[in-house]
Amino acid sequence: MKYTLTVAAAMCVLAQQAHAAGFIDDSKAALKLRNFYINSDYRDSATPAQKAANQSYQAEWGQAFQLEFISGYTPGPVGFGVDALGMLGVRLDSSAGKHGNPTGTNYGGIVFPSDGDHAVDDVSNLGLTGKVKISKTELKLGTLVPKLPVIFSNDGRLLPQTWQGTQVTSADIKDLTLVGGQIDEVKGRNSSNNENMSIAGANNAVTGRFSNKFIYAGGDYKLTKDLTLQYYYGNLKDFYKQNFLGLIHNWAIGPGVLTSDVRYFNSKNDGANGHDPAYFTTGYYGGNTLKGEVDNNLFSGLFTYAVAGHTFGAGYEVSNGKSDFPYLNQGDGPTTYTITEMQVQKFVRAGEKSWQARYSFDFAKVGLPGATAGVVYVKGDDINTVASSNSSEWERDITLAYVVQSGPLKGFGVMWKNAMVRNNIPNTRQQDENRVIINYQLALF
Repeated sequence: MKYTLTVAAAMCVLAQQAHAAGFIDDSKAALKLRNFYINSDYRDSATPAQKAANQSYQAEWGQAFQLEFISGYTPGPVGFGVDALGMLGVRLDSSAGKHGNPTGTNYGGIVFPSDGDHAVDDVSNLGLTGKVKISKTELKLGTLVPKLPVIFSNDGRLLPQTWQGTQVTSADIKDLTLVGGQIDEVKGRNSSNNENMSIAGANNAVTGRFSNKFIYAGGDYKLTKDLTLQYYYGNLKDFYKQNFLGLIHNWAIGPGVLTSDVRYFNSKNDGANGHDPAYFTTGYYGGNTLKGEVDNNLFSGLFTYAVAGHTFGAGYEVSNGKSDFPYLNQGDGPTTYTITEMQVQKFVRAGEKSWQARYSFDFAKVGLPGATAGVVYVKGDDINTVASSNSSEWERDITLAYVVQSGPLKGFGVMWKNAMVRNNIPNTRQQDENRVIINYQLALF
């Protein structure tokens, strides 16, 4: 509510200057359409009770309408503006047996929010953002969609995940971009409500523990045209503190370019997570103990070589510590900034060591611009569980996509994504999943 009132006040001020060049002339608006279908077939290794509680097959289909308005700035040394994001998701097909929330106690189903054990007919959201700009420094207040190493918005379903808070971004120093902010609430990808934040292990929808304060800061420094250094810090009050270091380097070798992406996360407990079991996270703490304080170091490196439309890649990641890698997680499908963020799994369990291989091809090189294809395989071993210190999992993802490049349907895109997940982790399910996504964007002005 406080953000809505703040932005409303800003709009009243701007109404008096709406005629001003910049605010109107630099504004743009677009209608984004997304048709989204997903089905998940659980090739069950779970117990009968788990099967009954989670369903063995989930599927939903919906149509999204997303109206996005981005204003320019009023003239003068201090510029003011307002952005707006209106979203509507309409259910086309679902049922209580396929929704993915059979007990009605989860935050939502596989795509839509829940009304008991079944999907709602539709879901709508409105986000408003007031903004102020001085030189190359910008302050935003209200609805945010951050994509940073320590907080990364999910856009893998029908509607995107959004956040409520304040963020400052500055590019006044040459080759250096600085970002800092505070988040108070989050609206999940399958929700119409703003909620406080939590992590795995404490995020039960009924009895969980939550925080209304996540602070973050950091920046990217372009040391050379080919080398970028990164540092970010994130702190979810009463749950965890996290430091991130990153390096991205491009190296022209022969006819192609080798890209190195090296990442390190150090995560420790904060406040109640260090002593209160209600705030504990998931992991392996010896014996039969599967919950405790945050304690994780995540090292990773991804190396890709792009040449003549082909991209070959290989990577390795190690998750050290007693806990799983912590990240903002309300139980509604978050996204992490890890090289193992896959269609289904994340490969960040306690003790897990994973390797991956990937390949993609851009068909523009053979006369079919807009068509792409890719495959990724990730295998994780040495996962610490009660039953074993060497449990394992793997996932194979295939993506085929085509975007119309010209004509009246320019920008019309179709994508098919297929995932296969297998593991020998106790009480963890096997899974086959398909997604079909159709996107189209219409520029209004």
